Amino acid sequence: MIERYTLPEMGRVWSDAHKYELWCQVETLVVEAHAAAGTIPVEVVEPVRKAPPPTPEAVHEIEAVTQHDVIAFLSAWADNTEPREAARYVHFGMTSSDLLDTALALQLVEATDILLDKADALVVTLREHALEHRATLRVGRTHGIHAEPDVWGHRVADFAYAMARSRDRLKRARSAVGVMAISGAVGTYSNIDPEIERHVARKLGLSSAPVSTQVVLRDGISEWVSALAIMATVCEAIALEVRHGQRTEVRELWEPFGKGQKGSSAMPHKKNPIISERLAGMARVVRAQVVPVMEGIPLWHERDISHSSTERITLPDAAIGLDYMLHLTNRLMSGLVVDAEQMTVNLESTGGLIYTSTVLLELVEMGMSRDDEAYPLVQKAAMETWQTKVPFRETLRRHAAEAGLDLDEARLDEVCRPERFVERLRPVFDRLTALA
Repeated sequence: MIERYTLPEMGRVWSDAHKYELWCQVETLVVEAHAAAGTIPVEVVEPVRKAPPPTPEAVHEIEAVTQHDVIAFLSAWADNTEPREAARYVHFGMTSSDLLDTALALQLVEATDILLDKADALVVTLREHALEHRATLRVGRTHGIHAEPDVWGHRVADFAYAMARSRDRLKRARSAVGVMAISGAVGTYSNIDPEIERHVARKLGLSSAPVSTQVVLRDGISEWVSALAIMATVCEAIALEVRHGQRTEVRELWEPFGKGQKGSSAMPHKKNPIISERLAGMARVVRAQVVPVMEGIPLWHERDISHSSTERITLPDAAIGLDYMLHLTNRLMSGLVVDAEQMTVNLESTGGLIYTSTVLLELVEMGMSRDDEAYPLVQKAAMETWQTKVPFRETLRRHAAEAGLDLDEARLDEVCRPERFVERLRPVFDRLTALA
């Protein structure tokens, strides 16, 4: 991921320097377990433990010759070990994937915890915003067309629950990626005792794979990146709502616009929804990582490395991209400007057409058949209002009179009251209050 969209904490998780720190941690635990079991001399443990991780530059210099990153790492780390002879017991009985998959599990868990913290914060922001606007009337839209009265808090409550579900989905995926294996060349423990694997798993807070060949099968990592993609898409859904709300013809919502901010290099009046549009673009990047990762599940026999190059790009990009999106979505919703007056203007802009559903039911209750009499009458009056802009109550009254129907105006006043449409939403907001 480019630096522009990389936040420091998540960026460090995927840095080469941190990766080598984790590699040292895994290898040291294996050395300690071997020494405790009597497999290798006890006196080599302390020199290995004290050896500082190699720098990325040192590893890359050796890798340019060896064309093997793990061997380059082991050589560079051995150069930091005093005495160097102690390093000969590092990686004892292991294969490269034992180190790579175990350290990757640590990175994935670390990245997940950062994402979960941000998701928690966003759930709170969405919940509080929805509760604040539980009575802010606006028109509900289907297919982009005015439908019935609603409240803005109802829409945001839906997003709050979607983000909470996404967070919980990611929590489950955390267990799926917190899996390691130290089982040797083809996973048969031929040169390493399974107790070594169990010891390292306990120390690192990971689970041992119930079975591994040379790699941990990538179904768990695929589950994880899919959970990230879903969460990113929920962020995009929020952003899309804001983008629609900020259109000039709508003008109900406004992104935060800071002092000195510019909207256009050519048109000084512009206030563009750049945060929301950036979120839409970033969601595409996160979603795009799902298929390449999933294609790492089928490998040749016990192992090939076709998944390796893919994961070096896809996993950091997915985590860093979503981390940035969660940060940006929280900023968007924390500073969102809601124009309640404009929402009322838009609510009333169709001259009462948003009440056709309740008027239809009212006519049915008065004795008219729904499909043959009531629906055609209401539709004809509504179409006339669309074409002439004459208020719906007037066109309805005339068409009803032509049909010999005397309307109860007081009753119509009640069924055409916008608050009536949202009275049964109270339990939704009561449940939302308890959302954690």
